[in-house]
Amino acid sequence: MALSKSPYYNKQGLWSLFLICAFPLLFWTLLLAFRDVSWLRERTNAWDAIGVVAYGMVFAFVESVLFFIVTAALGFLVSRSWSIEKRVALMGVLSLITALWAMINQLYFLFVIHIPAPLLQLLTYSKRPVLIMYAIAIAFVFPSAAVPTYFILQFQKSMRAVQDLMERTSTLTMLYLFLAFIGLVVVIIRNI
Repeated sequence: MALSKSPYYNKQGLWSLFLICAFPLLFWTLLLAFRDVSWLRERTNAWDAIGVVAYGMVFAFVESVLFFIVTAALGFLVSRSWSIEKRVALMGVLSLITALWAMINQLYFLFVIHIPAPLLQLLTYSKRPVLIMYAIAIAFVFPSAAVPTYFILQFQKSMRAVQDLMERTSTLTMLYLFLAFIGLVVVIIRNI
């Protein structure tokens, strides 16, 4: 079956979904690169710092492609009765939420955040600390995905807001993709 006749996606929907999947990964890579580039330049030289950023951007691009493939594949689990626009909006928001939680996880380690003492004591004295940690994680993660999903499915205005967000970030994501391409060129030059 041709993609253009598919009830799940069309070319424009897939491109929009790819851009929204790539946006947080490329943005986060650039943010972390700019955070680290000054000490890298001081430690070695500017060309090495550019090389590290280039490798990061190439890796983020590959990661974006894989993330997009998984997200698009999960979109096939969504009802066929939904419009392509609704499917793309829902999968785009869920990909953003997933990326946001991954960023929060990295921030936890970057800033060496400590678990509050009362919670640590609760986990220490409980018989099932891992179960409690999963319950706490689900208490935060589930609503962060369920609430936007509900609003997208129930309210046309919410879906239009998500589509507007996707359109606004697409230009910035194209710039990030261009930077990833430049990163690929730098990686190739460095390895010749």
